[in-house]
This record gives sequence, C-alpha cells and structure tokens, in this order.
Amino acid sequence: MKHIDAKFKMEKPPYNRPRLHHSLPKLIFWSLLFVGLIFLFFFRSPNTTSSPLPSDLSRRSLRTSSYGGPNFENRVRDSAKIRSSNGISVLVTGAAGFVGCHVSLALKGRGDGVVGLDNFNDYYDQSLKRARQALLDQGGVHVVDGDINDVVLLERLFEVVRFTHVMHLAAQAGVRYAMVNPGSYVRSNIAGFVNLLEVCKNANPQPAIVWASSSSVYGLNTKVPFSERDRTDQPASLYAATKKAGEEIAHTYNHIYGLSLTGLRFFTVYGPWGRPDMAYFFFTRDILKGKSIPIFEAPNHGTVARDFTFIEDIVNGCLAALDTSEKSTGSGGKKKGPAQLRVYNLGNTSPVPVSELVSILEKLLKVKAKRSVLKLPRNGDVQFTHANISLAQRELGYKPRTDLRSGLKKFVEWYLSYFVDGKKSAQ
Repeated sequence: MKHIDAKFKMEKPPYNRPRLHHSLPKLIFWSLLFVGLIFLFFFRSPNTTSSPLPSDLSRRSLRTSSYGGPNFENRVRDSAKIRSSNGISVLVTGAAGFVGCHVSLALKGRGDGVVGLDNFNDYYDQSLKRARQALLDQGGVHVVDGDINDVVLLERLFEVVRFTHVMHLAAQAGVRYAMVNPGSYVRSNIAGFVNLLEVCKNANPQPAIVWASSSSVYGLNTKVPFSERDRTDQPASLYAATKKAGEEIAHTYNHIYGLSLTGLRFFTVYGPWGRPDMAYFFFTRDILKGKSIPIFEAPNHGTVARDFTFIEDIVNGCLAALDTSEKSTGSGGKKKGPAQLRVYNLGNTSPVPVSELVSILEKLLKVKAKRSVLKLPRNGDVQFTHANISLAQRELGYKPRTDLRSGLKKFVEWYLSYFVDGKKSAQ
C-alpha cells in the first residue's frame, strides 16, 4: 500500500455475512425502475420492430442459429458429459469471453461436463473470441452460437441436458461504451439475465446459479476497502447500474422461486486471452507501436488505482463458488423452501496506481512508454477500487496468489506470442 495516497487508508471491515434483504418500499422502487428500463430499451427500442443493424450484434443470434436434430443434440450431450465421480454439469454463458473461456477450460479439465453459449457480438474483435472458441473446442468444450435472449434456444438446451449448475458470465462489458450504446447493456445485463432466470426457474430440477456482478456496483463509495456490506446505490455508470440491477433481480428470483444464486463482484480482471478494451491490454499494444498512452489522474493530482486481479485467481474463485453452491429449492417454477443467496468480492486486495502498471509494462516490453497525463473524464470511471475479500476467504477458501508483476509477465508472453509471433494484427 506504500504507493497509494493517504486517502486510500484501509478501514477495518465488518466480517458479518452481507445482508441482501431490503425494506419493502425500496424493493418495490428498484423493481419498478428495472421494469421501466427493460420496457424503454428492450421493448420500445426502434430496432425491435425492424431488422437489427449490422453493428448491433447483441441480438444477432436470436432464432437464427441451427440448434436442432441429432447432430446438435449429440454435440451438446457429449460436451456436457461428466467424466469424474463427483463432477457437475455446467452451462457457461459468455463462454467465448475472457473469463468464460478460462472457467470453461478449468471445469472441463477437472472432469465436469461443460456446454458453452456465446453470441459472439462485435463489442471487440470477434477473431479473438473465435480463437478462444477454437481453444475450447480443442479442450472438448462445445460452444453454441446463440443469445441468452433466445428463449427457445435456452429451453432446448435444458431439454437436452439436465444442467446442475449455470455459470452466467454473458454480459455487455465496459464502462465507457454505455455512453455510445446504452440499450445493449439493458438488453444483455438486465433483460438477458431475467430471461435466463425465467428458464432456470422452470427447469426441473432447477440449477444452482453463479453469476458475474462487478466491483463497479460500489460506485462513488469513498470508504476502502469495499466490503459486501457497503452501500451499492450510488452507481457511477450505466454499466454499474445494470450490475446493481442484476443483484436486486437475483434477490427477487431467490425469494419467489427458490433459485440458489451466488453473485461474484470481479475486480479488474487481467491476464492472457484478455479483453482488448482493458487498459493493460491497449497500453501494451500502444507502447509497442510507439503511440502515446493516457494516464488519468483524479482532481488535485489524485492517484487513480485499481485492484488488478489475475485470471487464474478469478477462476479459482468461480469454481469455489460453484462447488459450495447449494441446490435450488424450487420445482416447476414453485418455491418449496428457502434457498441460498450470496455475494462475494473477488479481488487481489492490493490496489496499484495505473502509473505503476505502465512502469511494469515498460520493463517487461523493454520499451519506454510515451505517457500523456489527463484528467479523469466523467464517463463512469472511478478513482480507485479495493476489495475486502475476507468473506470469500472464509466461505470459499478464496486466496489470490498472483501479484501484478507476475501476472503481467504471463500476459505479455501470451500477447507477444499471439499478436507478434503469430503475425496477428491487434485492433
């Protein structure tokens, strides 16, 4: 913590289980707000009455993929086949994404049955997603090209396989893109999540669900480190608001239908096969190309820092959440008893200034960066993130093991192999 300003001073965190229950008026308010957002962006969007624009592929796969017949069913069943004595059968949404790819391979590697689902939208370079898909295919994981808003597809998958668990990682990511395409966040992060929960609640048996929330739900909080018991009603971006909405929706489906739900608040995940829109990724690209990179600072020259968490540590947390998930208690959409409801921070507990991130990359790449110091823009980015992981440590056995320098070394080795030695062009 010696690199962090005094304002990052840690306060002793509370260690009680997070309280997810809210007063009735507050629950009604949030519910009405979410329903209104869904209606405004999902049902009233001009694009819903005509063909989607080519640039908006978040709904591209709706009822356009071929998912029927013996070949489809055999591939799905084979991928979902459990090969260990105590294995589970998992549907991983967003499987061709950064975290989804790593989690799917880890599950398959230990003998679990895994079926992936991804709509391969164009938020960033699709060739990277297809490369991850090829990696998954080599590992024995079949990824269905489809969308979580496609009810028929989801129902068909649950007819073919009786999934014991769902690892829900499909989402529209990115804080800044929400200012360009807000509807995509509501369609994916809210409407898509509701659609998935609707299918899961009607499944028999109902699966246990682990899903990706975000550290962004802490929004404008100034108390650090962020604890699961801290307030999360001050989002700084639409992305954060949709993730907060997801947590409230999870509470509702747990309360009404008995779905077992575990939310994971990820803190700045990085590593090989990562997302090109993340700072560590495009800093690497631009440093190698000799381009200037932006180093943001808060008002009064305040430090901007992030709790960078290596992908392997996140994967371990995801698997631990799956392994400790209790069974859902509903059947056929009817609740038969109280069900598990949890939320955990998955971070590294060691915030690092972005300027230090750049210094580490300079040494690993052996190239001096051209730095451009800019004011932190009002686009939803926050000054710092810092996770209190005591709850995850105690209940999941979660323990991050990779420091930023070691993790970036692994990322740079992959980046040079994939984009330089592999002669691919980084977008």
